[in-house]
Amino acid sequence: MDIRKVKKLIEMLENSNLEEIEIKEGEESVRLVKSLGSPQSFQPQSIVLPQEAQPEAAPQAIETPEEVVKDSNSINSPMVGTFYASASPGAKPFISVGDVVSEGDVVCIVEAMKMMNEIKSEYSGTVLAVNVENAEPVEYGQSLFELSK
Repeated sequence: MDIRKVKKLIEMLENSNLEEIEIKEGEESVRLVKSLGSPQSFQPQSIVLPQEAQPEAAPQAIETPEEVVKDSNSINSPMVGTFYASASPGAKPFISVGDVVSEGDVVCIVEAMKMMNEIKSEYSGTVLAVNVENAEPVEYGQSLFELSK
């Protein structure tokens, strides 16, 4: 199930008088439950998406020997959302293959629940690969970038 469908379901649940919604498409299912707190407060209690729901994009790796790619640090997505390589459409990406990155540098933005979250590098090194395309949905823990150690 596409993450955009899940976001739309969340919006529909927020704007309705329903307390719970469950959708099944084949073997995939999503169950959203409003919290019992204030009526405008929405906290999903469980969202289940199988790994097969979103095929992973092929990494854009530079020409490097296989052992160099294995000897790398991976910057992973800390949340489910939409990946953005730059601060605004048409702007230069935060980082590209071959750039030198320092620990704490902003490397991308992940949009989740209409919030733009700056993702900072946990490592210093040279960017070996950008593993996702701009405006592509990402999963929790999905590799976004590969940096040299």
